[in-house]
Amino acid sequence: MSRIIAGAAGGSPLTAVPGSLTRPTTDRVKEALFSRLDAFNVIAGARVLDLYAGSGSLGVESGSRGAQTVDLVESDGKASAVCQRNADLVNGVLGRKAVTVHRSKVEPFLDRAPETAEWDLVFMDPPYPLEEVALNAALQKLAPHLSAAAVVVVERSSRSPEPQWPDALARFAEKKYGETRLWYAEPNVPDAIDEGDVPEAAEDAER
Repeated sequence: MSRIIAGAAGGSPLTAVPGSLTRPTTDRVKEALFSRLDAFNVIAGARVLDLYAGSGSLGVESGSRGAQTVDLVESDGKASAVCQRNADLVNGVLGRKAVTVHRSKVEPFLDRAPETAEWDLVFMDPPYPLEEVALNAALQKLAPHLSAAAVVVVERSSRSPEPQWPDALARFAEKKYGETRLWYAEPNVPDAIDEGDVPEAAEDAER
């Protein structure tokens, strides 16, 4: 049985999605993932987005560990109902509505997101059969909604190719765990402009 590993709701069992509708992240991979995210210091106070959420395991783990807000996005009716049960568990322990469930496909959800919406930590754990072109399209739509220091984690089969990152994102790490591979990406911030690159007119205007 999957569980919340640490934080305010640590040790609490999670409701699983019935049947084979989803491919849940194993506790072994989840422990390794959150150990790394703790080292990055990106969870506490973060605005978290869990796309293709399944049971919501990754998102509610973040909520338990101190994320400010968590959005779980799942299109399947049975899976989104399980997300809600797991969200209610964490919200009840925290005494506030930290975790919100959105029953929606990923791309329409991102299309509807306000221009001002920003997330600091994003999980993308799509079903393995999801075509790479669909994943790439979702990454394109996600990129404008990331904070400057955001971390994006994509979980795929170890046999899947590396995602095609949009220009606004850059991969900075990857790790394989048996049949699972995690890809880590961050906003691709352009190099600072050297003083020598500033046009003379601009320099004169600053004087």
